[in-house]
Parts: sequence; C-alpha cells; structure tokens
Amino acid sequence: MPNGQHRPQQPTPPAGGQWYPPEWPDRIRALADGSLTPVAPRRAATVMLLRDTPAGPAVHMLRRRVSMAFAAGAYAYPGGGVDPRDEEHQVGWAGPSLDDWAARLGTDPRTAQAIVCGAVRETFEEAGVLLAGETPDTVVGDTTGDDWEADRLALVGRELSFAEFLDRRGLRLRSDLLGAWARWITPEFEPRRYDTWFFVAALPDGQRTRNASTEADRTVWIRPADAAAGYDRGELLMMPPTISTLRSLEPYASASAALAGAAAQDLAPVLARAALEDGELVLSWPGHDEFTKRVRPGGPA
Repeated sequence: MPNGQHRPQQPTPPAGGQWYPPEWPDRIRALADGSLTPVAPRRAATVMLLRDTPAGPAVHMLRRRVSMAFAAGAYAYPGGGVDPRDEEHQVGWAGPSLDDWAARLGTDPRTAQAIVCGAVRETFEEAGVLLAGETPDTVVGDTTGDDWEADRLALVGRELSFAEFLDRRGLRLRSDLLGAWARWITPEFEPRRYDTWFFVAALPDGQRTRNASTEADRTVWIRPADAAAGYDRGELLMMPPTISTLRSLEPYASASAALAGAAAQDLAPVLARAALEDGELVLSWPGHDEFTKRVRPGGPA
C-alpha cells in the first residue's frame, strides 16, 4: 500500500461505502482540459486471503489508518508495490512455470515473477502469512518467531529482497497456492497510480494472520457477503476494486473452490474513464456500472 504522512480531508461517501476523495472533480476537470498529465502506474499486487468457516469462506481485510494520504479509513487486502529486484534473480519456485504465469498475467516471464513475488511478499509483510515451503508440496508453519520478524522487517525496509529472503531460508515460492483474479489500474487523474493484480489464496494450515502493517489500524476476517452488505449500508468504506472483487467471491462455498475458480476470472485491466457530458463530470469503470459517478460543475465529490 502507498505510504502517507498527513491526515487527509475525509471524503463523504455517497450511497454505499464507496471511497471518493474530495479532490477528484478538480483533477478530472484538469485531465479533461489537458492541464494534467497522467503519471505512469506502478505495478502492484494484492491478495484476497481466504479461510473456511462453518458459514462459508471468510476473507482477511485491513482497515487503512485515517492518517493515510491514500484511501484513509478504507478496507482493503494485504498488498503493495512490486519490487523491481524480484525480476533480477531466479527464485526458488514451485507450481506453474514462469511462462505459464506470464501467459496468465499478460506479461513477460521476468515481470510475472516479480508480480507473483510481490503478492507473496506483501502477504507476509502485512499479514505474517508466507506462501512458501522447503519442497514443492510443503508450506512453512509458524512464522511468528523473532528470526522471522527480523526478516519481515528487513523486507519492509527493502534491506532484503524477497529472492534473497527465500534463498537464505532455502524456500520455494508456492505459486500454485495463488490464483490470479482481477486487474485494476488507478484512474489517470490520480497522482499515485498502480497497475494492480488481485490474487486469491487460502490460509495455509498452521499459519495465522496478524496485523503486521503500519498502515492499518485493524484487521478482520469477514465473509465477502457480509463485507459487501456493510459497504451497501455505508458502514464499510471501500474503493471500487475492493467491493467488486468481494462481490465476485460470494458464489464460492469454500476457499479451495475460489482458488479453483480463479482460472476462469477475466484479467482484462479495468481502468476508470472520466468525461464531460452535458456539463457534468462523469466517472465510470467500464463493465462496473455501480461505480459510475456524476458530478455537476462546482458540485461536491
């Protein structure tokens, strides 16, 4: 997740709990009149970590601190930017080949490795869960010891690359425990832009989550349908990619079923469009009509 230091002006959510920052209308107008040049999006990865409950699968979510400059108070999944160093060194690998992942993600093999490494690394950094093992069919157990914490902090501080971390511990990344689910790109008028791949994974046996992120003030395990209902009531604040992927998880009766269903998910990138129509600013995400936002000239976000 992107970092921030200053307490932002808090947006007032419209119907539901959709997060719209108050500066968006002005930025959309600037994009429309050519005075704003879009920045290139940075590659990122995020993971919808699932565990089974008697009532169906629950997903692990973080609530971003209200002091954050980006999406303050919004619920999200563990995730963040891809480390370019993870393209440079072949990591211990289990599961589908890099060529297979490249075909699935629509990238070259080196980029695919970095994206998948980013997903697994961010899950460890922010939730303390590691999708790796000493052999292609094992997963590490408890990762809460002091030595694990030292490595986690070194990863967070970028003192250690994920490839080096795996090598040091003799581990293989278990790419077969991940399923690529969706891809969303931050709108062109945003100053911080991310090209984000969403993955799904099941919590490995013997591991447990914790709030290891400095960017979150709480974490929850919640059924996707319950989280979506909280959003619809305006109680849980979320960005469009988050609520969209939550809704797409609702049909699955188990974590394994969701992982098996990942192969059928559409990875065509979703990019918001901003336009002027009859004097109104119209913000839309193609294929996701529920997020369409119309703003009158001079009106609030």
